[in-house]
Amino acid sequence: MSHFKTLFDTYNWDFTLASIYDKTPVDVKNALAKDKLDLEDFKALISPAAKPFLEQMAQKSQQLTKKRFGNTIQMYAPMYLSNECQNICTYCGFSMTNKIPRRTLTDAEILKEVAFLKNKGYDHILLVTGEANRTVGVNYLKNAIQLIRSQFSNITIEVQPLHQEEYELLVQNGLYAVLVYQETYHREEYKKHHPKGKKSNFDYRLDTPDRLGKAGIHKIGLGALFGLEDWRADSFFTALHLQYLQKTYWKTKYSISFPRLRPHSGGLEPKVEMTDADLVQLICAFRLFNEDVELSMSTRESEIFRNHIVNLGITSISAESKTNPGGYAVAPQSLEQFEISDERSTETIVKMLKNNGLEVVWKDWEQFESV
Repeated sequence: MSHFKTLFDTYNWDFTLASIYDKTPVDVKNALAKDKLDLEDFKALISPAAKPFLEQMAQKSQQLTKKRFGNTIQMYAPMYLSNECQNICTYCGFSMTNKIPRRTLTDAEILKEVAFLKNKGYDHILLVTGEANRTVGVNYLKNAIQLIRSQFSNITIEVQPLHQEEYELLVQNGLYAVLVYQETYHREEYKKHHPKGKKSNFDYRLDTPDRLGKAGIHKIGLGALFGLEDWRADSFFTALHLQYLQKTYWKTKYSISFPRLRPHSGGLEPKVEMTDADLVQLICAFRLFNEDVELSMSTRESEIFRNHIVNLGITSISAESKTNPGGYAVAPQSLEQFEISDERSTETIVKMLKNNGLEVVWKDWEQFESV
């Protein structure tokens, strides 16, 4: 049985990081001249040596994205079903230790939220919960998917890692994609931030995309939470993970997300800062490394940043996100989970995208291509 962990264990974090910082302008030029990039080229493109080449990277990223995805961008909306959580995570507002009102949506409340999102035009929904097996385990998720599956072209979840047979059950009931972020690929640093709860098991989380691939999921979303550790090394391990998965589960599609740790989402200050320029560099590097992977941008980022990034490689974007259960229609409130975020309405974002020469797609690419 293949597992990413076997490959992952052959790498050393410090050695990997040093090799990224050792890349030279010549390495960057060589990478930019190639059509098919390998992991060493990816290292060059995320290295400090690539900074002077950012404009060139951005142009090439834009060309590749347009070639593969056309002048389109997909819209999706996250819907928080529950903020109950049995984990302690140092950076999260939902952490078990935080004294916040907990809520899990009922069927009637789910349908009320869905009605709001459908009215806005959404056809692609991301269901999010905290990690609480007893409250929002596989039966709760299965029920939620069955309840709303007739209303959406695709349903994605971002929940606690599940067993393979649980994923199989959800796929049979209409689940399309799963997002599962490793947070950080640095084993020791991971332990510090996840001291308690099921999430403290680094290897179980690392194996999640393998279980998803074996369960026959249509799409897997990967990512690291930038700020817990050096973003360059975490990004390299994300790229390594992506490449392994694409080779192993070649029928599955993949997406990458780029969440940056924001001060005050759990009170944790980033250990390593990732600047806006760093994030642009990384997004372009991923596009050059892999022209088929979908690149996603949430409302965690500022208006100005999102306005600029939509033409440089991003293929899907969320809008008007509420990060509390029932936040759209059941219990509207502003929950300061992130200090900086894009609060604009769906209509405003659609207009901005059109002004950028982009056509908004409400369905998924696969379905869009077959229409």
